[in-house]
Amino acid sequence: MRYPLPMQNLTLTWQSAGGAAVGLYAGAYAAARGRKPALSALLREAGTLLALFALWQLVGHLSVMSTDHALDRASWIHHTEQVIGLPDEASWQAAVMPYPVLVRLANYYYAVMHFAVMLGVLLWVFVRHRERYAWVRNTVVITTAVCLLVQFVPVAPPRMLPESGFVDVAAEYGQSVYGGAVGGVVVADQLSAMPSVHVAWCVLAAVAVIRVSRSSLRWVVVLHPVLTVAVVVVTANHFWADGIVGVLILLLAYAVLALVARRRGRRPVGTGSRPRGTAEERWEQVG
Repeated sequence: MRYPLPMQNLTLTWQSAGGAAVGLYAGAYAAARGRKPALSALLREAGTLLALFALWQLVGHLSVMSTDHALDRASWIHHTEQVIGLPDEASWQAAVMPYPVLVRLANYYYAVMHFAVMLGVLLWVFVRHRERYAWVRNTVVITTAVCLLVQFVPVAPPRMLPESGFVDVAAEYGQSVYGGAVGGVVVADQLSAMPSVHVAWCVLAAVAVIRVSRSSLRWVVVLHPVLTVAVVVVTANHFWADGIVGVLILLLAYAVLALVARRRGRRPVGTGSRPRGTAEERWEQVG
């Protein structure tokens, strides 16, 4: 069954996002000069996130300028996964296809929750746990930046391999975020499947909540990465390998932050100063 109304893509172009980031930085500077540190910090952080988003959009734009072998790379990834014994993503998708409600919910989760959860976590940490915010923000920046570097090499998502049994369920149900741009807005890049920023961000968000919060309910956030991994697979937007590489990049970001924090936390012998407790706490000094 086909649905006539597409899921509209409302994302900004890299030019618009970059211009907005510059405006926010200018506002942060003005607020700092006006002795409004809280407002300055908020505007600066919003500008940083928009600048990162602009870079993401720009990388996607540049990568699609050379699409040669993107499908071949995707086929190679799928074949390699089968050789080493990973479950076939096409079979997972086939198991969900008879249930249209689940398919539509999966499409919505893929399109909406990726940004919504990350922005919600960043806002919560900024407002409620400011001393931990720099650690979370720096993790997002490093992880995303490394993912963007890898994405300069175009790799097609599984949904572009119908010969391997995959179905573009978002297009089938009229829910694709890769078409139907509003007001001439450039749609998201379709050839940035490797690595999966969706998976890297969902694990990052879960780790941030678990490490920062002290509530016994914080473990509920683990459902987000579990659902995200399932969703990106059954919607044929990512291979297992895309998510694995995304998590490895996240672990690299944590290692970099821990190393920098350890170096910054050193004190001269005999000073009587005690370094701050955890790596991420010492890293707050960087922010």
